[in-house]
Amino acid sequence: MNDPAENPYEMLARALDRLPNGFPRTPSNVEIPLLRKICPPDEARFAALLSGEFETADVIAGRFGMRPAEARRQCMALVRRGLAWFERSGGAPRFRLAPFVVGLYEAQLDAMDPEMAHLFEHYLNDGGLAGLMRYNPAFQRVVPARGSVRTEWILPYDDVRALMEGAESFHVRDCICRVERRLNGYDCGMPLDVCLWFSTSGASGEGAVSREEALAVLDRAESAGLVHSVSNVRKGVWYVCNCCGCCCAILRGITEHGIENSVARANYYAVVDTETCSGCGVCLDRCQVGAVTFANGKASADRGRCIGCGLCVSGCPAEAVRLERLPEAEIVHPPHDFATWERERSRNREVEP
Repeated sequence: MNDPAENPYEMLARALDRLPNGFPRTPSNVEIPLLRKICPPDEARFAALLSGEFETADVIAGRFGMRPAEARRQCMALVRRGLAWFERSGGAPRFRLAPFVVGLYEAQLDAMDPEMAHLFEHYLNDGGLAGLMRYNPAFQRVVPARGSVRTEWILPYDDVRALMEGAESFHVRDCICRVERRLNGYDCGMPLDVCLWFSTSGASGEGAVSREEALAVLDRAESAGLVHSVSNVRKGVWYVCNCCGCCCAILRGITEHGIENSVARANYYAVVDTETCSGCGVCLDRCQVGAVTFANGKASADRGRCIGCGLCVSGCPAEAVRLERLPEAEIVHPPHDFATWERERSRNREVEP
């Protein structure tokens, strides 16, 4: 049992870092005022007592000596704050501590203000981003733009539209990364309302869109030159982020910090036909990770830096770029599901799952 006199935010920081995703500490300790900004101390203290496993309110109440109704009330308050996840599958709801990324941070969209944006940016730049992104498996993986991969080559989990086929409800929301960056005074001009999440339930509510509208968001993101990225699993994908290399924390791991495995790359790489290339520079503008260079008026793609997003292919007016599939020995399949991802991540971070 934790010391009741201990700083609740220190307790929460340790609990978050015990999760497979991690919550690395920084030299400036800026993560503590960041957590303080997100929640009051009583919620931080209660959240720190949750585990990374889904449990019923009765189990949580029994472990910590409180009434089940009170435990459930507190758990639901954490869910609304983004500090906890819950699930209901044919019985009582179950709760667990939400990871910092992907989870708690993304839930702060409505609460994001200049102070929180500044604290988060400070956290990233003081070692938080490097600490989060350097472990495998990566949080997210790239899926190619529609039509950029030959149909007979594309793997089932690399077809962004196929990932959404079984969903019954769709929601669109603003990109929290670009919101945060704008509040810090940087605006790349990319669209905000392009983050999609979907589920097999018929839930509606704020941000609900039709299937056709959701697919139109994908088209709009590709047209703007944004990279599709999803959770790094084969089964259970429930969102599509549309990322730029200057705002997205995951792609910034590559562009600003040189962390090559910051995102799991698609199993394809770009090749430019120099005979067909007109030297227009569209691919240079659309590449979010600086994999395209120019020499003698012709483009070329660095295979080692290319993430396989296909934006250079979909944007090339001369049709001079194509995606090739990696050799079989180089293909990396994502973990089967989130539970598998957590086990692999825990092992690589050397923490208890």
